Amino acid sequence: MTIKIAAIGINHSHIYGQVNCLLDAGAELVAFHAPEDDLAGQFAGKYPQARRVADPKAILEDESIAVILTSAIPAERAAISIAAMQHGKDVLSDKPGMTSFAQLEEIKRVQRETGRIYGVLYSEHFEVRATVEAGNLIAAGAIGEVINTVGLGPHAIRNNQRPDWFFDRNRYGGILCDIASHQFEQFLFFSKSLDAEIISASVANRAHSDRPGLQDVGDTHLRTPRTTGYIRVDWFTPEGLPTWGDGRLTILGTEGYIELRKYIDIAGRPGTDHLFLVDKSGVQHVDCSATELPFGRQFLEDVRNRTQTAMPQERCFNAMQLALTAQQLAERGTEWQQ
Repeated sequence: MTIKIAAIGINHSHIYGQVNCLLDAGAELVAFHAPEDDLAGQFAGKYPQARRVADPKAILEDESIAVILTSAIPAERAAISIAAMQHGKDVLSDKPGMTSFAQLEEIKRVQRETGRIYGVLYSEHFEVRATVEAGNLIAAGAIGEVINTVGLGPHAIRNNQRPDWFFDRNRYGGILCDIASHQFEQFLFFSKSLDAEIISASVANRAHSDRPGLQDVGDTHLRTPRTTGYIRVDWFTPEGLPTWGDGRLTILGTEGYIELRKYIDIAGRPGTDHLFLVDKSGVQHVDCSATELPFGRQFLEDVRNRTQTAMPQERCFNAMQLALTAQQLAERGTEWQQ
């Protein structure tokens, strides 16, 4: 059975990764809703098979559509996801899935009541072969028990290419809620945990006084009973770096460690997905180019079988719970305090 999918809200370019993830796994994109003509034109050019609809109700009320994708403005994603689930559809949202605790609780309530799948495509895990391969290696015992992770998520700001909502704290949710949700999900995954405790968190605007709503750097320290982690995210990628960010992850185990340079090996090997494994046998660079990205296939299997193989529902929710908790803690006593 071919699963039909549609998109409502395409404000962030992550929508292309979301769509391709499921198309590559055999889904069929049939429709999309976007009020912005420029965004709609680009999307239609990429996916001419999808009809543009003026009213999202036409998608929500189409019983042949099983999955709704959204990469709307972050503060608007929760309402779209809730409406989709209430219309009997599963959801695959861009991160962050929501920007407030109230939105999270409402999504959780509707998900429980409807029994629909609510997914967030944390792309720095599920669309990065090096991250997936690190999970494979750790599952095989390559570095023993994971006891610490350090996740770094630097991004290039490119002001002239960013819409106004990107600089509005209430619309994008804050830097830890937004960017760091990737790292929170990876911490839970690699620590084999469904929840964690935020120990400390901070956010700041260090160099963009002309954009007071922007948080250009944030960090947090978190732990489970057996694993600790540190996360730093920022908008300080220099113009000289030939990609949008030097995403890194170091995973320390009791018998070795793994370091990922996800998007570039600076002054080193070409390409992406660089994984370095250090253990008792020595040091090696692992080629991840042939590593399967299973998320899309698993998600569609979950839609068909009502299972949770792509990502446990609780981990999906709790990654965002951690992001929101860290964001709230970091903003206490600041101009951003909600």
